[in-house]
Amino acid sequence: MRWSQSFLVTLREVPGDAEVVSHQLLYRAGMIQKLAAGIYSFTPFGFRSLRKMIEIVREEMDATGAMEVDLPILQPKELWVESGRWERYVNDGILFHLEDRKGGEFALAPTAEEAVTDMVRRSVTSWRQLPFNLYPIRTKFRDEIRPRFGLLRGREFLMKDAYSFDVDQKGLDLHYAKMDAAYRRIFERCGLEYALVDADSGAIGGSASQEFMVVAETGEDALVFSDAGDYGANIEKAVTGPLPEPWAGEAEKPFGEANAPTPGITTTEGQALHLGTKPERIVNTMIYEAVGADGKAWLATVLIRGDLTINEVKLPKAIGALHVKLASEEILRKVTGTRPGFVGPLALLPFAENPVFVFVDRSLEHGRNLWCGANKDDLHHSNVSIPRDVMGIPAFKGVVEVATARDGDPSPAPKGGLLRIKRGIEVGHIFKLGTKYSEAMKCEVADRSQKMVPLAMGCYGLGLGRTVAAAIEQNHDDVGIVWPVPLAPFACVVAVLQRDANVLEAADRLYEELRSAGVEVFYDDRDERPGVKFKDIDLIGFPLRVVVGGKGLARGVVEVSTRREKKASEIAPDRVVDVVKRSLAAGANTLAV
Repeated sequence: MRWSQSFLVTLREVPGDAEVVSHQLLYRAGMIQKLAAGIYSFTPFGFRSLRKMIEIVREEMDATGAMEVDLPILQPKELWVESGRWERYVNDGILFHLEDRKGGEFALAPTAEEAVTDMVRRSVTSWRQLPFNLYPIRTKFRDEIRPRFGLLRGREFLMKDAYSFDVDQKGLDLHYAKMDAAYRRIFERCGLEYALVDADSGAIGGSASQEFMVVAETGEDALVFSDAGDYGANIEKAVTGPLPEPWAGEAEKPFGEANAPTPGITTTEGQALHLGTKPERIVNTMIYEAVGADGKAWLATVLIRGDLTINEVKLPKAIGALHVKLASEEILRKVTGTRPGFVGPLALLPFAENPVFVFVDRSLEHGRNLWCGANKDDLHHSNVSIPRDVMGIPAFKGVVEVATARDGDPSPAPKGGLLRIKRGIEVGHIFKLGTKYSEAMKCEVADRSQKMVPLAMGCYGLGLGRTVAAAIEQNHDDVGIVWPVPLAPFACVVAVLQRDANVLEAADRLYEELRSAGVEVFYDDRDERPGVKFKDIDLIGFPLRVVVGGKGLARGVVEVSTRREKKASEIAPDRVVDVVKRSLAAGANTLAV
């Protein structure tokens, strides 16, 4: 393809709403255009990279025996009510929904569990028809409250879903392992550094789930790894090994009444300093409004060490709630009689609307000689023992693990070691759904004993545009994109520096020779200054660059360089095709001269 005949316009200015590198560079390189907030068009150049991503995914999915289907994005409300997700998704404000002219309600689906389960239950009746895995590659919709980061968090996005159907858990486990291996191959073929971490199943549901994360300093997600190499989780799922206990070896002191004044001091750090102790000796008491799976509401009082924070993604599952939110200050005062900063677990007031339950984070399970809020303004209790003073009260419900992991915490894995935190971008997520949807939607078959059983389902999602953007977050420098070869719109660019007849003839010849050799080559034949061309070429990020100039030709050479190294080598024209092909085969990190 020649630049003079292509639809490609680069920009010098960064768009005002572009907060992350991939958004800035994709826009400036002329690969995407914003149509509306969170909605982007792909130009021919951008679509080449997206299409390459699609084909890699399709090839690897087909290689596992999965079969491609096409499912409607416009789906009737009744399906989503049947699965139990309509009300939750609407209340959470993430579901695009609309009415047709007859008053029927529909969703623009963000996922395809309902549609694929309906497809299967209509035609599968016996275990003999199993197992199988169906995957659509379709645009999805999500009404993000704040679309941002370009392709990383949009309202319209391209996804590959896959759904496995088995008669039992054993079959599901086999499919899950097969998809795990396929995803690894996909990201390896894309040339990306990735990590696999344990994850929370979130609104999709199910039991086990893992995320595939592209490691990048600009990633919006925190990843937790053991430096011993045997543990990985996202920050929302990560747990730690047992933390050192500052009270270890101390005798338990008698409980102190509200005898520790903390006048006007509401922060943990300030209270610790005033009381002459450390934050880990302060008990932070947080009260949440919780709703259980049965729809009943209650209040959860959660105790945690002052040097830790509560992970509010882990919290609902840990305390047996469907979802939680921090209690309002009005409720807080009704239950405790005080304001934030002086709340404690003892002498909580009856709350007529909902029962109040108390949970203790594992970090405080053996805590003693601590300070906690006295439920009186400006006062704390001293010498609090969690086993003695808290676990014996009627409202106490149990010990939970809800702390957010920190860099340097002990690893929970067998090899020990310390936890380290990196940044990453979620690009794939695999779930063991089990029978969550098949039970709700009556997707059943007769098993070998002719008993009707719900199918065991797996769900395997991969963001296609998101992975392209993540590749840029991981591969860029201060002047532009540094594409991995498999995702680059073109693997090589030929740039002509002068409009001299001999230079044009040599460049034309190299361009045709590279095309004939099967190289995806782009030809910058514009009548532009060399500086303009070099800036555009670096911005777009072609893995290899061949520069044809009059001075070099006079010496019988052209300049060839990789985008990563930028160090040009002088190569005889008759060797260019060989050097380019060998360099690309090796990943184009260095020039294969």
